Amino acid sequence: MTGSDVPPAFRLAYVPGVTPAKWVRTWHERLPDVPLDLVPVPAAEAAGLLLARGADAGFVRLPVDRTDLSAIPLYTETTVVVVPKDHLVAAVDEVTSADLADEIVLHPLDDTLGPQAPPGRPALERPATTEDAIELVAAGIGLLVVPQSLARLHHRRDLVYRPVTDAPQSRIALSWREDATTDLVDDFIGIVRGRTVNSTRGRSAQNQAQAPKEPKQKPKGKPAAKGARSGSAAPRGGKRGKPRRRP
Repeated sequence: MTGSDVPPAFRLAYVPGVTPAKWVRTWHERLPDVPLDLVPVPAAEAAGLLLARGADAGFVRLPVDRTDLSAIPLYTETTVVVVPKDHLVAAVDEVTSADLADEIVLHPLDDTLGPQAPPGRPALERPATTEDAIELVAAGIGLLVVPQSLARLHHRRDLVYRPVTDAPQSRIALSWREDATTDLVDDFIGIVRGRTVNSTRGRSAQNQAQAPKEPKQKPKGKPAAKGARSGSAAPRGGKRGKPRRRP
């Protein structure tokens, strides 16, 4: 196989917390001959990766600069607070920001909930990463407010998390370069948006529409009735009687 025979791979970036498995499965079902390469990227670097053409599209956390990037918002995550298993918060179903006012809440440098400080009292230093902050929570240094997917990603048996009903939330979007909407990008957009294989917006449907149609066969005429002569009218009435003689 020569280099020209190798199909181009579709490079899909995704930030921590996003699980692209269901969309990847659909891709392999619909485009089995086109490889899909997954590119994990930190949330803060996702937009730069797309702008540098390091990936064709990616699941990012909003906001992103819409000057050069297009984005389709997909869903909003629940925000939770991660606490030790024996903490008082572990005994309730959910909390508010006011419930955390007297707690030390860690604010990692890779925080995904925006530039504003989380609820509670700030720690003396900011952990470098969310993973580092999780370790500090386990050590009893403070609590951590994060999107639920990150709490699941860094799950530990000695920690639990509870929803924070009034905290800022993180939104996940599919993003790509505005000037790089290729056929493969459009195919993946269709998969994420739930288009069917036969969707009129999909390339598969366009190919079907452009395919030559088989000529329709003309319907054959009905066969003539038995005993009927061609070109002659059928006799009226029943049997013919004998001709009468003239007097």
